[in-house]
Amino acid sequence: MHNDIRTVDLNLLKTLDALLDERSVTRAAARLSLTQPAVSGMLNRLREYFNDPLFTRTQRGIIPTLRALELQQPVKDILTEISGLLQPKTFDPLTAEITIKIAATDYALRAVVVPFIEALKLQAPHIRVAVLPVNNEQLAAQFERGDIDIALVTPETALPDLHARQLYEEYYVCLLRKEHPLAQPGALTLDSFCAMDHALFSYTGDSFHGVTDDALAAIGRSRHIALSVYSFLVLPEILRVSELISVVPQRLARNLPGLTVMPPPLAIKGFSKTAIWHERTHRDPGYRWLRELLFTITH
Repeated sequence: MHNDIRTVDLNLLKTLDALLDERSVTRAAARLSLTQPAVSGMLNRLREYFNDPLFTRTQRGIIPTLRALELQQPVKDILTEISGLLQPKTFDPLTAEITIKIAATDYALRAVVVPFIEALKLQAPHIRVAVLPVNNEQLAAQFERGDIDIALVTPETALPDLHARQLYEEYYVCLLRKEHPLAQPGALTLDSFCAMDHALFSYTGDSFHGVTDDALAAIGRSRHIALSVYSFLVLPEILRVSELISVVPQRLARNLPGLTVMPPPLAIKGFSKTAIWHERTHRDPGYRWLRELLFTITH
């Protein structure tokens, strides 16, 4: 008996399955679109593989041996499994139970992941979402290990050997409490803007310089930053109880009760947000559907 899987021919198993079903070399040959001599030759090879006659001839056809009957269901199961592997994978969002792992900054968590989860729970209620912090130095290794499926980054930090799609262009607005003295029409001038104390949303939490300061420096002006916070979650609370103002991405300033959004009194360069993903999940229908949903809600 040959017990090396490397020598197994799938066509032999298909022939054995047909012979067991049809109990006739002629009918098995017709089912497989082969000639009778070809099927007889394959039967001889099967006998060598399993060291058993497998079938005996009678006037009514061929009768399987006990060994052949033992093989009937396992062979059918193997062929069914292989057939399933070769079929295109289907995806039903209503019943899918996969987990998607997203790497996002604090900004992207609120601006992208929150609306994504809101849409996801309506269309795919059983899919789970795991959110991890972005670590630019570890991104490549995390993708290769399958630790993350999508990362939300800026184009400058997108890895060149990964798939990428730009989600949107972001711009900046001023955020301050509704009762703030500068929340009146015409009150937020460049002079009043520079004279006020500012709160800076900084990823590191220890920076007192941002893109607004670069824009001010370009026109020979500056501002005073009284507070730097690493998380946006606390910033609205601070602005509601203080005279501080803050320049933030406009997607973070949406639907914040007690706060007013105003255009800044100078041009401030915005940025792009990009989604990147690995070839590992690029063609998977489930992850493709999830990416399309992400693209739709951020459009």
